[in-house]
Amino acid sequence: MIIQSAALLTSAPDLASSPPSDLPEFAFIGRSNVGKSSMINMLTRVKGLAKVSDTPGKTQLINFFIVNKSWTLVDLPGYGYAKAGRKDRANFCAFVSDYLQNRSNLQATFVLIDSRLTPQKIDLDFLHWMVDSRLPFILLFTKSDKLSRAAAQANIDAFLIRFREISPDAPPVLSSSSKLSHGRPEILEFIATTLAADREALETIS
Repeated sequence: MIIQSAALLTSAPDLASSPPSDLPEFAFIGRSNVGKSSMINMLTRVKGLAKVSDTPGKTQLINFFIVNKSWTLVDLPGYGYAKAGRKDRANFCAFVSDYLQNRSNLQATFVLIDSRLTPQKIDLDFLHWMVDSRLPFILLFTKSDKLSRAAAQANIDAFLIRFREISPDAPPVLSSSSKLSHGRPEILEFIATTLAADREALETIS
């Protein structure tokens, strides 16, 4: 897939305020400071499209980016921002879960995991919820350039072992580096394949 255009469509505080659209959507979510904004900028190759901040939890809205005028990349708030108030965390859980469970044109969710870290409970808890909700997702390990390939793979393997406690069915797994653009072709190929399958299904129905 070649990215020819990418632009912010709108930002919304909840599902009810999200723009009506029949375009396929792909959501990106992860714990705060996982490198989600950098990942979006790397994928689209539009500098500053998603705002990168040193302050965790900066994204508080659902951000919709229209790509190639044919599909939408959705930037969801990072989960687990410790400094957010209890009420804000409760609201976050409500509107994010509402979007993930009820957005009819959502095709899949990329769940970003920091490859520098050993398995984190907050990530495993979120994935447990995704599995229980029967929502399709891809595990996308970030920041693979920050440590050796062997060390990154060891953390990924350890995470996948822990994931088996949640589900025996392994999800698709990708590894990436926003700095080096590693993983970009594989991520875009996954999206392109999903879009092609969706078009084929619609043509079959019609």
